Amino acid sequence: MNHLFDVLLSTAASTVRGWRGTSGSKAVQLPQRALMLFDREDDAECRLVREALTELNLDVSIIPCPTKGNRFANDLYALSGGKQVPYLYDPNIDFGSRGSRQIIEYLFLQYRGIPAPAAMLPSLSGMLRAGLASAVRLTGKLDAVASREPEEPLVLYSFESSPFARLVRERLCQLELPYRLINLGKQQWADMGPAAMRIKPGKYKPLPNSKRDEFLKKYGKVQVPFLIDPNTGVEMFESADIVSYLDHTYGR
Repeated sequence: MNHLFDVLLSTAASTVRGWRGTSGSKAVQLPQRALMLFDREDDAECRLVREALTELNLDVSIIPCPTKGNRFANDLYALSGGKQVPYLYDPNIDFGSRGSRQIIEYLFLQYRGIPAPAAMLPSLSGMLRAGLASAVRLTGKLDAVASREPEEPLVLYSFESSPFARLVRERLCQLELPYRLINLGKQQWADMGPAAMRIKPGKYKPLPNSKRDEFLKKYGKVQVPFLIDPNTGVEMFESADIVSYLDHTYGR
């Protein structure tokens, strides 16, 4: 699919969802050990969970489970006793939960100390819009494709509604490549807009001591997607380049 057209469809998907999964909390309580989410990028319930993770500004280890994929089927079954996604495992308290409602309620209570907002929980209209967001991508189901498994998980800086980051997450899912998802949700008005032309004029200043602030100091700009592959030492921006890299490095 033409990359520009792909981006336009991804933008339409975010628009259908009302750009949920854009803003991230200013108050962040990061767990000592990374949460683990068995996930399928195009699944409606998984989408709701990832939106909540962006809202809470939580990072998570993504274990991709695309349709017809089996690389992590045994791991999922061992933890959950089934094959249903989304399934969240929190190694900090040895707790697992399946289904978007239960997972989102747990995340807000455990890492925000409050009940999950009703707007974040699944509803009939919300599930319909989440499903429609996948449908407008025109990609069909994200079936697994043959790939080489990396020795170490990759790292992806993203936030759920980013049209460009979604293209990378979809390919990581199809290739069944596990990765650490680091959420860079927008925490203030100054964060809004694309990296090259933010809505607020003047020099960009993220919140001090935030993940965005750390990223800016290290890389000179805050832009997603950004991929780090510890297996090859590659670090790169730009969705088209990242997708091409993943195909050439791990595709078969």
